[in-house]
Amino acid sequence: MMHDGDGMIFSEEEQQRYSRQILLEPVGRKGQQKISESRVLVVGSGGLGSPALMYLSAAGVGTIGIMDGDVVEISNLQRQIIHFTEDLDKPKVLSAREKLIRLNPHVRVNTYHEFLHSENSLERIKDYDFIIDGTDNFPSRFLMNDSCIAMNKPFCHAGVMGFEGQMMTIVPGQSACLRCVFPEPPPPDSVPGSSQAGILGTVAGLFGALQATEAIKYIIGQGDLLTNRLLICDLLQMIFREVKIKKRLRCPACGS
Repeated sequence: MMHDGDGMIFSEEEQQRYSRQILLEPVGRKGQQKISESRVLVVGSGGLGSPALMYLSAAGVGTIGIMDGDVVEISNLQRQIIHFTEDLDKPKVLSAREKLIRLNPHVRVNTYHEFLHSENSLERIKDYDFIIDGTDNFPSRFLMNDSCIAMNKPFCHAGVMGFEGQMMTIVPGQSACLRCVFPEPPPPDSVPGSSQAGILGTVAGLFGALQATEAIKYIIGQGDLLTNRLLICDLLQMIFREVKIKKRLRCPACGS
């Protein structure tokens, strides 16, 4: 066993497990302690949530929450890499929890077998330090944005379709929010979902990994978050671009 300056005890096994991370100067033992004491909620354990959850567990995030009301379907398996063929018809939160604990028995995993809605959103996010938005529809994304701003919780939004994705991180009170960019959700059925438009699995994988990276950076307080910037990628052409975003004074969610 080994104490660091603040009294956190890492076993020999944990030191070896996280050794490649602790070697990084922005992380170190102090950063690993912060990661081990942190709480991250992932809403949706699908294409984005799957890789985000795996990397958060591997990194040693102390408490991981998974919120998803769905069960595993065979069409999920092409991109939702936390779920396996034998998990068909199992609640996604239970399927995901099993993998996270098998990957890292040191993490605590809370499961919420329900979809995000206005009655449960504030209650679910209140106990977490950072939220990852892995939802796949506009009403949920806007509810997530508004709830996180109301509760002063930082979160990372991403959306993927086809070969393309977009992403931004929101720190309430400091940065622009989703409604600064898109004041209102598009009309229902105006934007096709992945079941109509299709999605390449690796696109979701990349963005889920990026979301987990933002969560870890926020926890350890290092680097520059993707705030006041919208990252847009076209992976078919392998083009990454960034759009600068300004906080809107009259934003319905975060404005004055």
